Amino acid sequence: MHDASQQMMAMQSMLMRRLMQGLADTELSAGQPKVLAYLRSHEGKPQKEIAAACMIEPGSLTVLLARMEKQDLIERRFREGDRRARCIYLTDRGRTLAARVIDEFYAVEQLAFSGISEEERALFLRVCGEILENLRSEDADG
Repeated sequence: MHDASQQMMAMQSMLMRRLMQGLADTELSAGQPKVLAYLRSHEGKPQKEIAAACMIEPGSLTVLLARMEKQDLIERRFREGDRRARCIYLTDRGRTLAARVIDEFYAVEQLAFSGISEEERALFLRVCGEILENLRSEDADG
C-alpha cells in the first residue's frame, strides 16, 4: 500500500475513534453521527438524498435509519403535499444528540488541526476537496 493511502486511512480511523470515544455515552453506532449532523441542517430529505450526501450505500442507510427510528432519533413522515415519498426528520431526542455530535465533530477537528497554521489548514482542505472530486469522478465513471 502506498504511503498516501495508509495516511488517509489512518486519519479516517483515528478521527472516527476520537469521535466515537467522545460520544461513547450516547450509544450511537459509527454511521449515525454523520447522519444526525446532516439532518440537523437538512431535515425533511428523502432517504436517497441522505445516502448520497453522507456517502452511505442506500441499503446500509436503510438499516441505520431503522435503528435510529427505534432509538427515537428520527421519524419518517410524508412531505406536505406529497404522499408518495416519506422523508426523514429528527425527533426532539435526535436534535439534542445532533447538537452534541456537532460539538464533538468540532472538538475532534480542533484537536486534529492543533499546531497547524491557517494557511496549512486551507491548503489541506483544498487538496482534500480535489482528492474527493477525483475519487467521485472515478466512481461515476464506473
